Amino acid sequence: MKTYFLIILSLQSIFLFTQSSIGTNGFQFEISDTGINTKFSEIGSGFFKEKLIMVSSKKIGALAKIDPNTNEAYKELYCLDTLGNGILANPLLFSRILNTNDSEGQISFSPNQKTVYYSRSSKTNSLEFKLYKAILEEGSHGNWVNEKLLSINRENVSIENPFVNAKCDKLYFSANMPNAIGGYDIYVSDINPDGTLSTPKNLGEKINTHSDDKYPYVFMDTYLFFSSKGHEGMGGFDFFVSEISKDGYKTPINMGNTINSKYDEVAYFNVNNSAGYFSSNRPNGKGGFDIYYFTTNHIKQTVEGKILDFNTKEVLPNTTVILKDRNQKEIDQLITGKDGTYRFNVAPLESYTITTKKNNFKDGSFDFASYRSENTTYNKNLEIAATVPVIAEVNNELRIISENIYFDFAKHDIKKESYIILNKIIKVLNDHPKIKIAINSHTDNKGSDAFNLNLSEKRAKSTLNYLIKNGISKNRLSSKGCGERKPLIDCKNSCSKKDLQTNRRVEFVILNTTP
Repeated sequence: MKTYFLIILSLQSIFLFTQSSIGTNGFQFEISDTGINTKFSEIGSGFFKEKLIMVSSKKIGALAKIDPNTNEAYKELYCLDTLGNGILANPLLFSRILNTNDSEGQISFSPNQKTVYYSRSSKTNSLEFKLYKAILEEGSHGNWVNEKLLSINRENVSIENPFVNAKCDKLYFSANMPNAIGGYDIYVSDINPDGTLSTPKNLGEKINTHSDDKYPYVFMDTYLFFSSKGHEGMGGFDFFVSEISKDGYKTPINMGNTINSKYDEVAYFNVNNSAGYFSSNRPNGKGGFDIYYFTTNHIKQTVEGKILDFNTKEVLPNTTVILKDRNQKEIDQLITGKDGTYRFNVAPLESYTITTKKNNFKDGSFDFASYRSENTTYNKNLEIAATVPVIAEVNNELRIISENIYFDFAKHDIKKESYIILNKIIKVLNDHPKIKIAINSHTDNKGSDAFNLNLSEKRAKSTLNYLIKNGISKNRLSSKGCGERKPLIDCKNSCSKKDLQTNRRVEFVILNTTP
């Protein structure tokens, strides 16, 4: 009889849940027994030539040797037939070469299945595993040769749960190295072109905790799945997933309260995009660890909209937008483009905060809840208020300090996004009706001096005309083009893009210092 669990999880979102709040979390799973479980432990470990490989303490024969550390037989590798719908059958010892009198651990094959990485307990300690590698003999169906103990092994260190990624250029594993953050951490080594491994690199505090983190599995070189006792979960080992980006690993999310339990969930791996296996010692099984089969339906949800000026409703480019979880932990961030739009992937039925940051605007904070459980796009425009420009002395001049005015390259028409900035200048002039100002426009040093002088005069005039058009008296204003003659950064012919941008500016100088 099948036991079904429902989970909702969005792989694209990054969310860390507290124990009391762990819920469906964004996936939809159906989970069933595989028909192969016994009173002994069975833990899945991947596939070889369409056979599922598992690690098990099944007793073989009456004289099976018992491991005093586990009170079960020493673990062996078995291969199983897959009969469809997750059902497994016909367990056979996998390899007379890889199986020994000691305990065998997890195993992982290169994508072409010609190389195998595996762990095996030491002779003196059945709880301490070492990492090995072997090569499939050319033309054979399972004759492993050139068995080698790998150089990354260390004395009194147990290396477990190896996994080779899809590109076959990285080997992930868990180990209790001296530099581990917790008991067991997850590490990665580059697989060099000659087959050697680089120095193991700890995946860091975003993935590893002060407790045990094990069983790494990377799907499509995009998502890292692993089991953790340290991230906030339901108890024991819980499954977590972290999206892998060019900047590293994103904050892991708990995979929900119906694939996870207060017991241990380990050895998650996919068969395809929507099905796979995992192992658990939950009490409704046969005993020890049992292997379960899952299928999933992915639910996609996004929140999107525009960042707008509160007063003018104009779109705001160059705004930093940050998505945070309910614990105010950052999930994702972006900077808006010319259209002022943002877009984030979110998990259904969860609460978020969206914050904004932009020069000369007040920081914004907006609560958001994804209240639907089906594929959904939420539309939410965010309006933020401009700060008031500052009157300050700069280089012995009293100025109205505000954000820079933007023009297209070699043009003098004011860009629409600069209207908001000029409107703030207008507000200062309206609040102080006796102030008179000079509008001084400066360019970078691209192009000839004459061209830049003419361009700056036109830009200053365009700015002046905008202020007049919006109610400021002409007799309070004057404009002047300064060209490239007064750079803030005198970089001559070695200017960076940032230098050029700094030198392109419009200054508002107060002419009557005691208005």
